[in-house]
Amino acid sequence: MIQDENNQGELYTPAAGHHLLTPLYDLGVALTTREALWRNRLVELLSPQDDDVILDIGAGTGSLATLLAKRNPATRYFGIDPDQAAIDIAQAKAAREETSATFKVAHFSKDAVSSWPTPTKATLCLVLHQVPLDEKLRLLRAIHSTLDAGGILFIADYSEQRSWLMRMLFRSTIQRLDGVSDTQPNADGVLVPLMAQACFVQIEEPAQFNTITGSISILKGTKSGRDT
Repeated sequence: MIQDENNQGELYTPAAGHHLLTPLYDLGVALTTREALWRNRLVELLSPQDDDVILDIGAGTGSLATLLAKRNPATRYFGIDPDQAAIDIAQAKAAREETSATFKVAHFSKDAVSSWPTPTKATLCLVLHQVPLDEKLRLLRAIHSTLDAGGILFIADYSEQRSWLMRMLFRSTIQRLDGVSDTQPNADGVLVPLMAQACFVQIEEPAQFNTITGSISILKGTKSGRDT
């Protein structure tokens, strides 16, 4: 099911950096980010249960939806992304796999997903490095507000580039494609402090992967069990 509430007046960076590259996004991610490793590790960490409601912000072309459905078909998945072309691909994947995934074309906010059940877990994959610093914080705060008490956020994204080699590779690939101003804060390690600023607790980095485009981290944060 696709619900189209996209605000065409809002700007966003398409999945592959440019709209014309969206059909090549899956191939590009697979070849340049060791996607099979970090996505499968993400699914392991998510450990989807029968009663879980998983909200995927920046659902893109639906790769995570497919993996989650294979891991546990009973888990309810809801994906949101402002890119119609990417969601079209996601919907086609879901149809081929006969999954019950629900997708919506919109910029993420608590109001945008108010008709969906309250998520127990949320994911944010390869989104934060493409948006300005204030939008990074807005997204994290909105996710915190949207999650159920005790809910968990998993981020999979380019985070702190800890070595000279990773910084060089990140600079020569991702920053050439997506620009420096939005990506540099991630490379400098801003995500963990921003998660704390957004009121997530028990923040940790359970996995990190070096790739030919830089270092990708999986970060985990929890919303306090007492709803605030």
